[in-house]
Amino acid sequence: MKRIAVFASGNGSNYEAIEKAFENHRYCRVELLVCDNPKAYVLERAKKYGRQVFVFNPKDYESKEHYEREILQQLQLHQIDLVCLAGYMRIVGSTLLDAYAKRIINIHPSLLPAFKGKNGIKDAFEYGVKVFGVTVHYVSPEVDGGKIIAQRAIEYHGESLEELEGLIHQIEHQLYPETIEKLVKEWENEGLNQC
Repeated sequence: MKRIAVFASGNGSNYEAIEKAFENHRYCRVELLVCDNPKAYVLERAKKYGRQVFVFNPKDYESKEHYEREILQQLQLHQIDLVCLAGYMRIVGSTLLDAYAKRIINIHPSLLPAFKGKNGIKDAFEYGVKVFGVTVHYVSPEVDGGKIIAQRAIEYHGESLEELEGLIHQIEHQLYPETIEKLVKEWENEGLNQC
């Protein structure tokens, strides 16, 4: 059984999609939510699932290294195999990247390598593209620059950014759990002791 930690900072709709997908799964389960925003709605979602939560405020720490060390302790305490970023609005530093090499993944609302950064949907919409999409990728030191694991595209010819965002979120909620399941099954089939 592989244990997942989800990192989130806000609403938590991708967190909930992951929870639903792995509620009674034979290969993996969500074990921990890590949240850097004590007021985030994702905490209410985690309560509903009775999930273990580690909440922190980065301002309470001297540096990123200090709070990442504490996060790492939590990951080790809960024997986490895979970290899934789901709207976690912080750049992951070397403390976590070194400890969880190729075991931290992220979902991004564009077809990377195009439209990196926090406004991927809006940037693509304003640019005028007609094919949008979602990317699941490994996290690396470069923001949205890690190796791509999965992508899914959608054509959109409308003029509503809000409607487009809704369509993109629907794809995210399908693609992220599917990709996590695929990765975990691959690890199980390879007989690896770690992800």
